[in-house]
Amino acid sequence: MKIVAFKVEGNGTFSKDVPAFAEAIKASGAEIVLLPGNSRVKRSAAAAAMRAGAEIDTNVVDVEVADGKVLARRWVYRQRIFTTFSRAARPWVIVTDPSLFDELCAKSGAEMGEFAEAADAATRTTVNGVENAGTGGESTIKPDAKLLFVAGAGWTKKQADGALHFDDAAAAITGFLAKSGASLGSSKSLVDMPEAAAAFKFMSHMNQVGQTGATPRHQKGLSTCCHGEEPHVVGWRFVNERRAVNLDANCGWAQGKADVVYVADAFAVMKKVNELLG
Repeated sequence: MKIVAFKVEGNGTFSKDVPAFAEAIKASGAEIVLLPGNSRVKRSAAAAAMRAGAEIDTNVVDVEVADGKVLARRWVYRQRIFTTFSRAARPWVIVTDPSLFDELCAKSGAEMGEFAEAADAATRTTVNGVENAGTGGESTIKPDAKLLFVAGAGWTKKQADGALHFDDAAAAITGFLAKSGASLGSSKSLVDMPEAAAAFKFMSHMNQVGQTGATPRHQKGLSTCCHGEEPHVVGWRFVNERRAVNLDANCGWAQGKADVVYVADAFAVMKKVNELLG
């Protein structure tokens, strides 16, 4: 089994590093490729692995070779579970903790490979300018806002009259955002819902909080019609004060994840709040 390690240091750009990493992986002829998990590697390694036809795993803290089989280990679920796994696919790119890179190279008997930076790399992208999130007049993403207002899929469910009220939901949400100056967040289930897209044009995957989305840093957070599942709440870990509105008294937010839970109809609550805000 051929194991090759590339000690990549310094700074680089995505457009140059991706083809350079991919070429190094293919040229090495290695079944296993070890890379240090510094910021430069993490920025480009996944795209390079895809281009090289390789599989990739990151944040690996241990690599063991036993009986011709490579085992990798890493922490998951916020470092609560220590997993051991392997892959049959080759090449397999393993990105290690940068502080353990040299130790794991020696332990696995990896040979050091030569990494040559690409002098020039063709790109199909032309940068015309950069605009920060939250600077537009109609933008719902406001990183400097004190309050984060998060909408969940409950806004799209049938209400007490048995009907859907997408337009009323959209009006309540946008009305509150306009009057409070809050930033808008969303659960993954809501932004993935095609039937609600027409009414919720002000929302996109950029608003997603938790799971594969962002981790906002607002002082306060108000969740409406969300269930407070663990992956969603993880996205709130930098929010100091958490409140939630949900009809279900047993929802995830009530299980010690929110400071205050209002067991009420979010439609009625936000309508009253908007009236009070004028």
